[in-house]
Amino acid sequence: MKMNSIAEAVKYYATERPNRLCVADTAYQYTYAQFFDYAKMLASQLKEYAGKVIVMRCSQDGTYLAMKTACELIGAIFVPVERDASETRIKEIISETDAALFMSDKQIEGLECDCCGNILYDGKIYEDDFSLPKAEDTVEVLFTTGTTGKSKGVEVSSANNIALAENIIYGVEMRKDNVELIPLPISHSHGLRSCYANLVNGCSIVLSNGVMMTKVIFDMIEKYNVISMDFSPSAIKTMMKLGKDRFFALAERLDYIEIGTAVLDEETKATLIERFKNTRLYNFYGSTESGRSCILDFRKENKNKCVGKPTKNAKFIVTDENRKKIVSSKENMGLLACAGAMNMKGYWRQPELTKETMRDGYIFTNDLSYIDEEGYVYVFGRKDSIINYGGIKIAPDEIEEKILKYKDIEDCCCVPKNDPIYGQVPYLYIVVRKGSELNRDDFMTYMRKHIDNNKLPKQIEQIDSIPRTFNGKLQRNKLIERCNG
Repeated sequence: MKMNSIAEAVKYYATERPNRLCVADTAYQYTYAQFFDYAKMLASQLKEYAGKVIVMRCSQDGTYLAMKTACELIGAIFVPVERDASETRIKEIISETDAALFMSDKQIEGLECDCCGNILYDGKIYEDDFSLPKAEDTVEVLFTTGTTGKSKGVEVSSANNIALAENIIYGVEMRKDNVELIPLPISHSHGLRSCYANLVNGCSIVLSNGVMMTKVIFDMIEKYNVISMDFSPSAIKTMMKLGKDRFFALAERLDYIEIGTAVLDEETKATLIERFKNTRLYNFYGSTESGRSCILDFRKENKNKCVGKPTKNAKFIVTDENRKKIVSSKENMGLLACAGAMNMKGYWRQPELTKETMRDGYIFTNDLSYIDEEGYVYVFGRKDSIINYGGIKIAPDEIEEKILKYKDIEDCCCVPKNDPIYGQVPYLYIVVRKGSELNRDDFMTYMRKHIDNNKLPKQIEQIDSIPRTFNGKLQRNKLIERCNG
């Protein structure tokens, strides 16, 4: 059955699969029938906010997803904010969206909010007197994490969310009995959209707040018979480190692992391929503006810089700097553009920025890319982060991947620094592992052994920390500004 909204999917399965687990968190669990009644209960309490904007702090639980569903039932626009968002950031988002209500699972000093932490499902059955969203209706505004500049509000329609869900369902070949562990923040597009895919497919969601509490996570895996997982690169590396053999023992039960939000390094890929021999291993490419648009099963095809093939609703072209389509190749790269039903409606109240980014159904990116004859898409990084060293194009993550393997390095970031002779040179920021003392001579010997001479960083600066977003994405632009300021 073709769904038109997330709320419609929940309503449908509340009748068709009423006793099927819908959502479980560390405290509560809800069948589809219970979850839909929970959403209707919340909607009945929020009717006065119909057609308005509701901002909600992520509580990473069933209440949060029920509130999202309730917003759809009353025609409100749902705007999530991160669990650890600062008072300043929350105030900015409330101001930018003219929000009529801010909800949080706890009181936040300096902010007026309705506390929803105690609004638990009361177990009653509620009348279904709500209208479902139309395909074109705006149902949420997702604020980007600001890795490439100021955070922007991405306006998403009901149809966008269904298309995104389909991209995931078909991409990972999701079974109807899927039970997926989602430890990633569901205030962010990646984790939230994994939830949508499971709801549209009538499957089960198991939520945890990150991966640090491994005992809690493994108990939930056993209790709910989890057969799939959704990670960021940093989360899966933490799980591999803390969970150790217990994590790898899941290889016998896991149908798939999906990974998104950032590029997964080759060493971690190799470990997963070796240890999860019967598990499909997916890396998703996309953005808040055009999510889950490319997928790669890196167990089958692990090509360097390849992000896979377009998902169900996505179509890609490569353009020149004037946005004219080109025939691309490794020797003739251009900028990637994506079309499809998952593409955002636009940037919230920013028509000029929307026009700059969207045209003729395509969202244009700054990702330096090419598409090969088989339709595989290759991404070499953002054009403004690629280092043009005397005509040689250097992808900074190639250098970072090698540097991170050095025993005394905790974190690093390589950026282009302007140079009067070469145009740009590689400039490396490093964070030394706590308790270690970097031997510069030994470090230089290591780099010369593992990095091509023409790609070696020309300057190295030690700093206390590398700027990253809450979900681990490099904020490379901050360090580009720092070294060229």
